[in-house]
Amino acid sequence: MLRGVDLELPARALVRVEGTNGSGKSTLLRLLAGIDAPTEGRISGRPRTAYVPERFPAALPFTATGYLTRLGRIHGLGRRAAEARAGEWLERFGAAGHARTPLAELSKGTSQKVAVAQALLAEPELLVLDEAWTGLDAVAREEFDRAVVERVAAGTTVVFVDHDPRRLAGAVDAVHVLSGGALVRRRSGTGAAEQGPLVRIEVAGPPGAPVPEGLPGAPTHEPGPDGSTVLTVAAVHSDALLRALLTARPPWHIRQLSRTGAAATTTGQVAS
Repeated sequence: MLRGVDLELPARALVRVEGTNGSGKSTLLRLLAGIDAPTEGRISGRPRTAYVPERFPAALPFTATGYLTRLGRIHGLGRRAAEARAGEWLERFGAAGHARTPLAELSKGTSQKVAVAQALLAEPELLVLDEAWTGLDAVAREEFDRAVVERVAAGTTVVFVDHDPRRLAGAVDAVHVLSGGALVRRRSGTGAAEQGPLVRIEVAGPPGAPVPEGLPGAPTHEPGPDGSTVLTVAAVHSDALLRALLTARPPWHIRQLSRTGAAATTTGQVAS
């Protein structure tokens, strides 16, 4: 049971919910996702929402592709677009080989990949994740992290619970702590000293062009050699930042990457 919870979720934010077992985390997330309705109080301004629980109800009469296509159609996609997105997400999470497998025959890990894919292909405005990484292999977890950061950069608000305290470290905008069904503490996301590895990206843009605004991860920037600019961002945001730079119009050229912090530093050249 939750009581006295007053929570406002801003757009384009990554929000972590913490608390001990039984503190009300899953209840809060189910309310946010619209799975449950409050017996008192109200939830206002509900955006288009997708939800991923810890355990996906796999005993449904669909193949993986059939289920994802059906969900895509429910979210307003045409059949071809829904099938295309289903294939893209299954491929991205390493589950393309199970596209025609009935859901009931999938392993826990593969069925969880389908659960994650159905939420992401909808491109929701609010994405609610309740221990959604559970059962995923290491590669899929990393890919899921990247996908979450991409959704936030695209304007989605993501609210999540996860048992790993390092999950999306450095990318979180706010943390809300529950205890005994009450919201007992709020704090901003981890500070720069705690955000883990950083990536420095040396870029070159059109002569005289300013650094594009609204880049993923809000990177810092400083002058680099030969008229370049050096951007520094938390590693979890680096893929989304590189994609934004390379798809800008006109595009920015990536000269060099270097990863700092954590245990080691790596550098490399990137052609663009």
